Amino acid sequence: MKKSVMLVIAAALVAPLFAQEAAKADEKKPVQSEARHRVSNQWPAFFALCDYPNTPDVVGLRLTIPFSTKHENVTGLDLGFWGRALYYQGIQLNIIRNDVVDEMDGFQVGLYNSAGSAEMFCVQVGLWNEANTVRGFQVGLVNNAGEARGLQVGLINRAETMYGYQVGLINVIREAELKFFPVLNIGF
Repeated sequence: MKKSVMLVIAAALVAPLFAQEAAKADEKKPVQSEARHRVSNQWPAFFALCDYPNTPDVVGLRLTIPFSTKHENVTGLDLGFWGRALYYQGIQLNIIRNDVVDEMDGFQVGLYNSAGSAEMFCVQVGLWNEANTVRGFQVGLVNNAGEARGLQVGLINRAETMYGYQVGLINVIREAELKFFPVLNIGF
């Protein structure tokens, strides 16, 4: 047991060194096609121990303790304090914040969750949830969406347009005939 724990710690400390060397080597190689380059720059696991200038795409596990790095594409499980990505598919379990700038499909659980566009399927669970476009569920104290299709459950629910239900103390659908209604508001 002690040997396996030591191996995991050693791998977490050594992996960033190899990542920086691999990124330098990739920069020197001529790129034949963007698709081929993207496949060779995917990692099954990434441990964020410092801020990296060139981060690989992650398909598997990303551990963001103690640092958060901004990856372009992450698919899989994201664990830590603060997870950031441009595109994300999978489960983000970060204590402080889950931040997806563009497209997100999957689950976000944390204190503050944000997604640019969650058009496939999204579940956000936290104190504050926000998305420009969300299809799925938002459960938290405050839920905020530009266009929502699904269910918002919280103390305060707000959406510009809503095709679904809001359950909470304050429910606001800005582009509806009935803009505010407590307990239950329905948008269609």
